[in-house]
Amino acid sequence: MTESNVKFSIRSLFLWVVMLIITFTLVFSSSLSMYSQIKNYRQELANQVITLAELISHNAGYYLKTMKPEEASARLKTLEAADILQNVVIYQGTPSPDGSQPSRFAEFTHSSAAPIIPPASIFNQVRHARFHEDSIDVTIPIRESGGTIGYVFVKASAASFHEMVGDAIFLNLSVMLIMLVVGLILTVKLQRFITEPIEYLAEFLQLTSRKRDYSARADSSRIKELNILSKAVNITLRRIQETIQKQQAAEEQHRELNTRLEEMVNQRTLALKDANQELIQTLEKLHQFQRQIVQNEKMASLGDMVAGVAHEVNTPIGLGVTASTMMLDRIDTIQEQFENKTLKASTMAKFLSESQENLNIIYRNLNRAAELISSFKQVAVDQTSENSRAVCVAQLINEILLSLRPRLKKVHHQIDVNVNPDLTVNTKAGPINQIIINLIMNSIIHGFEDVESGQIVISAQMMSANKLKLIYRDNGKGIPDDIRKRIFDPFVTTKRGQGGSGLGMHLVYNLVTQALNGTISLSSEEGHGVEFVIVFPVTDATAKENLNLRQ
Repeated sequence: MTESNVKFSIRSLFLWVVMLIITFTLVFSSSLSMYSQIKNYRQELANQVITLAELISHNAGYYLKTMKPEEASARLKTLEAADILQNVVIYQGTPSPDGSQPSRFAEFTHSSAAPIIPPASIFNQVRHARFHEDSIDVTIPIRESGGTIGYVFVKASAASFHEMVGDAIFLNLSVMLIMLVVGLILTVKLQRFITEPIEYLAEFLQLTSRKRDYSARADSSRIKELNILSKAVNITLRRIQETIQKQQAAEEQHRELNTRLEEMVNQRTLALKDANQELIQTLEKLHQFQRQIVQNEKMASLGDMVAGVAHEVNTPIGLGVTASTMMLDRIDTIQEQFENKTLKASTMAKFLSESQENLNIIYRNLNRAAELISSFKQVAVDQTSENSRAVCVAQLINEILLSLRPRLKKVHHQIDVNVNPDLTVNTKAGPINQIIINLIMNSIIHGFEDVESGQIVISAQMMSANKLKLIYRDNGKGIPDDIRKRIFDPFVTTKRGQGGSGLGMHLVYNLVTQALNGTISLSSEEGHGVEFVIVFPVTDATAKENLNLRQ
């Protein structure tokens, strides 16, 4: 809290609170005392007036029976000696039900007072003192032989009452003022007795804080609570002093440790630089080895394809050679018979028939070999080429399947291609070749392990004007969870030590993301096959050809 926000001090709060308590107590007690005194004075005056009225009433009965009104009034003049009495009226008779009032019989008026005519309501309140601003009156019945024969109305001065009330108020105010002065003096002394040790303690703490001399100690106080506070402050200062000493010792120790650590860090930094340099060189070698292994994987795949195609081409060429050899033998026989002039028409007809059959065999097998060589040539060109070209997607997939026929002939799996034959796009065919080959071989080696007849479905469609979606599914045994999470990492395989390099899917991921600038996602559950979704940008070659034709 800032100094501008401080509005009260202990000194002022103590003074105000104590004086308010004293003032409230004195006002309350004085008011209660004055109220009690005024009530007593009022009661005493009322009793005095009622007593005088009863004495007058006692004599008034005699006046009513034996005297005339003038004589009774003369007798009442003896009341002049009572300074308190102002008016006395004696009534004869009682109020009647028809509304008639008692008649005035005799009256007395003090020389210092004026005559009065009491109201008729005075007969309604009997023996009850009625106070007015400066007077008090009472009505007393006059009884004779158990009945009421008249009334006495007495009015007395209330000056003595007011004088006593004034004296009581003055006395109470004087006493209250004296007590307030005495209370103020005692409060100031008590305030100093309490606040001076607190102010000393506050100044001591401020001075200690400014000088940072935590070895100083506060003096004890005569007040128990403040003495406890002083001891607590001293304990705190002692602990702060001990803490500072420990901190200084720790800082000195830290400086020494920092010096040692700097030397150790410098040594370790030099060693780390050497280790980092060696690690960078090792990492570069690993990258080179990885690129070499990936390239070897591609070349091994191409080598397998060459061997398979060579085997496939060997069969039709062998059949063609056999058929051509038979034709040569038949031609030699016909030529010999022709020269010897022993050639028959039936022999010639048989030769022509066999020649036609052999030529058909030669044609079919040479045509089949030409198709295999053409397909292999296109696949080989695609695998080694990184240039984009117009590709019929269905034809490209069929050529890949044709190049894999030697391997596919050994198994009984079914491959379905669901692609629109008219779907033609501009893209890089080489990466697509390698991707599909790796996926099919993965299904055969891993997905269809211990499966006699599996099914592979390859479909492709345009997602948008410039994106092709290629979907590859099989119904094999799926991929375990621990393998699926890192299927695209290098050297991840379930055939470790059985010929599996673990680079097939890593190569697929690199070809999709780097060569084709696309994305690949995998969904698989163990026992329910796999599904690869490959999306990559292409150009619609059909639209491009139409544009060229229009131009």
